[in-house]
Amino acid sequence: MARAWTKTVVMILMFASTVSAKEQLSGKECEDLGFTGLALCSDCHSLSEYVKDQELVSDCLKCCADDSEDSMSKVTYSGAILEVCMRKLVFYPEIVGFIEEEKEKFPSVNVQYIFNSPPKLIMLDEDGEHKETIRIDNWKREHLLQYMREKVKPTSASAS
Repeated sequence: MARAWTKTVVMILMFASTVSAKEQLSGKECEDLGFTGLALCSDCHSLSEYVKDQELVSDCLKCCADDSEDSMSKVTYSGAILEVCMRKLVFYPEIVGFIEEEKEKFPSVNVQYIFNSPPKLIMLDEDGEHKETIRIDNWKREHLLQYMREKVKPTSASAS
């Protein structure tokens, strides 16, 4: 009886979370809450099964990315900022390799050196507004390159 009651409560909470998840927070708000743009909405639903903090699950749902293959593959950005701390670059040889050898392939990607910043990509829309922030601490150069090819719109020759 108690087990059935628990399942019912979890289902109701997940439904309530999904309904309230229509509200999306900005990338900065999500980052301030500890979400970096990597959470998929299915991860938030899994989280709700183990964590009973409904506010945390609700925040997760406001910051998550829809994980259907169609919706994720169609999202592209006009540019990006690769933000990293210059003093910490020695710990990220893959990112150094990307900056030194691959970055010129992406003219709409800028590198910003911000003191004490973990390596991250800040994805930009057509107006240069921050749309998504992604931590890239453990990314390999080839993964960074593949992500940029798939997600950053190529700049036209006339824009140069």
